[in-house]
Amino acid sequence: MTGEHYGQRTADGWGRRGFIGALAATAVAASVPAASAAPPGRSPFRTRPLFLGTYTTKPGGGAGIGLATYDEATGHITGTGTLTGVPDPSYLCVHPSGRTLYAVNEQEQGAVTAIALSPSGPEVLGARGTGGAGPCQLSVHPSGRWLLSANYLSGSVAVHPVQPSGALGVLSDVVTHSSPPPGPGQDGPHAHQIVTSPDGGHVLAVDLGNDTVYSYRLDAKKGKLTQVSYAALRPGAGPRHLTFHPSGRYAYLANEVDNTVVVCAYDPASGRLTPGAPQPTGTGEGTSYPAQLLVTREGTFAFLANRGHNSLTRYAIEAGGARLRLLDTVPAGGDFPRHIAFSPSQRLLFAAHQKSSSVSVFHVGESGQLRLAGTPFAAPVAVCALPL
Repeated sequence: MTGEHYGQRTADGWGRRGFIGALAATAVAASVPAASAAPPGRSPFRTRPLFLGTYTTKPGGGAGIGLATYDEATGHITGTGTLTGVPDPSYLCVHPSGRTLYAVNEQEQGAVTAIALSPSGPEVLGARGTGGAGPCQLSVHPSGRWLLSANYLSGSVAVHPVQPSGALGVLSDVVTHSSPPPGPGQDGPHAHQIVTSPDGGHVLAVDLGNDTVYSYRLDAKKGKLTQVSYAALRPGAGPRHLTFHPSGRYAYLANEVDNTVVVCAYDPASGRLTPGAPQPTGTGEGTSYPAQLLVTREGTFAFLANRGHNSLTRYAIEAGGARLRLLDTVPAGGDFPRHIAFSPSQRLLFAAHQKSSSVSVFHVGESGQLRLAGTPFAAPVAVCALPL
């Protein structure tokens, strides 16, 4: 890769779209032997790459990152192999250029791994320690120059520089969430997510153990985090995952422990997040262990994965992002939907089911209706699905 800015057109003429197209073409070729298993009418020209995260050290788990393709029209998934040598890759994300995949290594000695994506196939570039234990989520800063990760077991967040090749440099910062104190029933801080605000001005870290969302500024030259604000959720909420509205003025929190979602106002200038009142998940009494919210790029609908209830909740987004209105819930097509993701077109929604070791695919209608697309795909301890 050249030294030009990430996400721009590179010297070989590939931007993100062109590169992913070339990668998809290679994936099509790799899946030709399995084409006979596809439903009638399937066209290889609609096939795109899919990467699957798993646990390699748990019973029934995988041997690495699952490699597959999916048909963009039908939602049909075809397995193409496994990328080994990446332990416990429970969460995946892709660089803005589309050239590098990143995986957490969710182990006691936490690490993150970089994988080069090329038409000839994925190649492990190497791993770097996160300075903490049990990293469970990661994201790339929009500049493409920094990888951010959340260490669940040690309650800390980490920053790594991204080299021009996509490989990772030495850890530039690690910050432990030492205050406020842990919430009811928690043994300490448990950082579960780290994500950049849509304008790129702040980095927000969601801590389930402290019932807190921290706001940081990232020094773009040194890779250092400076806390500027924090938002406290009600004790025992257990915030797990935050998703922004496209306007950048609102964000939505899935609270794992108290089975609620919360609409938060967000001030881009200060990085301050202001949580609103808790709202139901549509799953009835008790906890359904909400995992994650997705928001459509138009900012009109939101979807919530409910692990205990094995369902997906659909919300209408109203008042410019300030309000969620619960519409319905539908069966998730598997047991314990740990992660959900849109295809780039947002015509498909993927749900990775940890306990049933499967991935279900849904067609997304114009009004956000979800329709299951065929039989779920078998994938060992599927905890993350990343369609490109």
